[in-house]
Amino acid sequence: MALVAVPLVLPQFYLLLSVEILIMGLFAVGFNLLMGYAGMVSFGHAAFYGVGAYACGLLLKKAELALPLAFLAGPVAAALFAVVIGFFCIRLTRIYFSMLTLSFGMMIFSLAWKWRDMTGGDDGLVGIPRAPLEVPGLFKINMASMENYYYVVLAFSILAIFLFYRIIHSAFGLTLQGIRDSETRTSCVGISVRKYRLLSFTVAGLYAGLAGALLPPLESTVTPPVAHWSHSAEPVLATLLGGIYAFSGPIVGSALFYLLKDLIVRVTEYWLICLGTIVIILVMGFRGGVVSIFSPRGGRR
Repeated sequence: MALVAVPLVLPQFYLLLSVEILIMGLFAVGFNLLMGYAGMVSFGHAAFYGVGAYACGLLLKKAELALPLAFLAGPVAAALFAVVIGFFCIRLTRIYFSMLTLSFGMMIFSLAWKWRDMTGGDDGLVGIPRAPLEVPGLFKINMASMENYYYVVLAFSILAIFLFYRIIHSAFGLTLQGIRDSETRTSCVGISVRKYRLLSFTVAGLYAGLAGALLPPLESTVTPPVAHWSHSAEPVLATLLGGIYAFSGPIVGSALFYLLKDLIVRVTEYWLICLGTIVIILVMGFRGGVVSIFSPRGGRR
C-alpha cells in the first residue's frame, strides 16, 4: 500500500527516484540469481541491461510499437544474447568466468558505441517517445504523466519479483543452491551443472533486459554507458548492501544505494569516494547485508 501511495505524497523528483529504485531492484534481483544462488559473479551483466534498453528504445522510436510490446522485446532480446554468451562463459568458473563475462560485456558496449546507424553511436538514441500503454479494444492509458508511468513500472516489478520468488523456491532454485554449495556433490547425483548454470545465466540476463527496457521511456534516451562494465558494479553494490542470501536483500540494497547516492551528491562532488567508504563499512559491519540486522540467520551466514 505504501508503494501505491508514493505518487500521492512525494514530489516529482522523488517519484523519479522511486522509478529508478524499482528498475535497479529488478536489475539487482536478477543478478543475485547468479551471485547469491548460483555462486557466479558476472562483471559484464550491464551488457544485457543495455541490450534490453536499446531493443525497447529502437522499437519505440523507429517501429513506433505500443509500450507493452516494446517492454517484452527488451527481456527477450537480452535472454537471446545471454544464451549465446552464457554458452561460452559457463564452461569456466570463478575468476575466469567473471573475466569472460567482462570481455563479452565490453564487446557489446563497443558495438553500441560504434554501430552509429543502429544505436546512434556515442550520441545514443534520443527523442524516444513514451508511447501510451494500450491493448487494442480494451484500454489505452497516456504515459506522459510520470505518475502513470510509475504505476506501470511498479506493476512490472511486482509481477517479476513474484515470479522470481517462485523460481528460487522451486526445484530449479534449490538445485542452483546445491551447485553453489558443492558442485562436485551435485554433479555426482546426475545433475548437469552446465545446463543449470546456463539456465540461471539466461534468466538473470532476461531480468536485466526487463530492467533495461523500462529505462528508455523514463529518460527518453539510451546511451552506450548503460552497457559499460562500470554499470555492472551497481547491482553488485546493491546486492552486497542489502544481503546476498536474503530474498529481499537486492531490493533493500537498491533503495539504500540510490538514497545514499542522492544524499551524498547534495553534500560533495566526491560522492564516489564517500559512497565507497560507506559501502565498505556496511559490508564489513554486516556480513549478511543490511537485511541481516533483522535476520539473525542471515547475519550468521
